[in-house]
Amino acid sequence: MEPVYKRILLKLSGEALMGDQEFGIDSKVITSYARQIKEIVNLGVEVAVVIGGGNIFRGLSGEEIGIDRVTGDHMGMLATMINSLALQNAIEKLGIPTRVQSGIEMPKVAEPFIKRRAQRHLEKGRVVIFGAGTGNPYFTTDTAAVLRAIEINADVVVKATKVDGIYDKDPVKYSDAVKYETITYTEVLNKNLKVMDAAAISLCRDNKLPLIVFDSLVEGNIKKVVMGEKIGTVVV
Repeated sequence: MEPVYKRILLKLSGEALMGDQEFGIDSKVITSYARQIKEIVNLGVEVAVVIGGGNIFRGLSGEEIGIDRVTGDHMGMLATMINSLALQNAIEKLGIPTRVQSGIEMPKVAEPFIKRRAQRHLEKGRVVIFGAGTGNPYFTTDTAAVLRAIEINADVVVKATKVDGIYDKDPVKYSDAVKYETITYTEVLNKNLKVMDAAAISLCRDNKLPLIVFDSLVEGNIKKVVMGEKIGTVVV
């Protein structure tokens, strides 16, 4: 069987990296992500990644302790760079060449984001990790993931979460929550479902970019998604 998608943008949750910890990076989780990424690269899939920073710092949470929103968002971008470098290290330990590109210039740490360079890396079989979001405050890593996916002409955005799809309400809080197998972007916006922020969803809709939301903590699920198996929720 051949993969359904040739080039994907994988959006990973920073908070999921904590595993059972209250803070930081769980080595088991990041190693699992690295193994799953290697598995699909070996299938010939071109993989770009955007990872959040919620396991270290979130700009919105900074406001609660008196940090200016712009400053807090820049701190959050730096948190995503820490996660990006950690993920790069984990992937390269498995023998897969990886590049980190940053939305904020930091030449001693990562390449700047350049569309054509990113595409060339992907064509050569390298995993490309996009850190520091869009480089601008007030934009989430979800929006950054969709934007980068559009820029590199990805076939799909694959959002890895801690739940197995999109529900009509929080399945952690409500036992009667109903899971959607498929849903439209307009329905996600109209029902105010918190799968991604509205800017990211609108970008997907306007550019006809498919989105798949699934549970990444089950090892092997990323491969199932790229092979076209019906897991999670598909947004079209």
